Amino acid sequence: MKIGILGTGDVGRVLGAGFVALGHEVKIGSRSPQQEKVREWLKKAGPKASAGTFAEAAAFGDIAVLAILWTGTENAVKLAGPQNLAGKVVIDVTNPLDFSAGAPRLAVGHTDSAGETVQRWLPQAKVVKAFNHVGNAHMVNPRFPGGPPTMFICGNDGGAKKTVAGLLEAFGWPVVDIGGIEGSRYLEPLAMLWIIYGAGSNTWNHVFKLLRK
Repeated sequence: MKIGILGTGDVGRVLGAGFVALGHEVKIGSRSPQQEKVREWLKKAGPKASAGTFAEAAAFGDIAVLAILWTGTENAVKLAGPQNLAGKVVIDVTNPLDFSAGAPRLAVGHTDSAGETVQRWLPQAKVVKAFNHVGNAHMVNPRFPGGPPTMFICGNDGGAKKTVAGLLEAFGWPVVDIGGIEGSRYLEPLAMLWIIYGAGSNTWNHVFKLLRK
C-alpha cells in the first residue's frame, strides 16, 4: 500500500517509519522536503521511503495521514490539494490546540471538532480520527505492563474505519470505533486529559485502556 504522510514533525516521522516497517511505501510531505530532518529520516527509513511536497505526498498515497500542528493544518490541506485526496482515506491525527495563553487549551470543542473541520475541508475524502490521544513514542507497537492500550477511532465511512483499524491492529492496537466523525468532539478532549496528566506528572509514558467485564 502507498501512504502519504502530510507533516514531517515527530508524529509524521514516527508513523512513516512504522508504515515502512510493515512493508508499505511511504512519501512524507512538507513545505520544505529538502530539510535536514527529512534527509536524516530518509536515510534511516530505507528504500521504501521518499519525500516531496504536500501535494506530491497527497497524490502518491492510497491513504493519507494528516499529522500537522493545528495552526498549520488548513494551509497544509490547501497545499496538498483536496482533489488529490478525493475518495481516499485520510487519517486525522490532529488536535486543535491553542497555545496563545501559554498552557495548551482546545481551540475547537463542544459543538464542533478538528475532525469535523477536516472533513468539511475535504468533503470528498473519508476522514478517520485516530492516533490523537497517545504520544508519538507509543504510536507504533505500544507495550505496557497492563497489556496493549486502546485506540479509539471515529469517522463517517465504515469501510475507511475498517481499513484504518487494520493498520492499527498491525501496529499492535486493539481498536474501539465510537461512531461518526462527530466523535472527535470527545477524542480531542481525551488528548487534553493525556496532556494535563503528562504535564502534572512530568512523564509522557501513559496511555488509555478500555476495560470490560
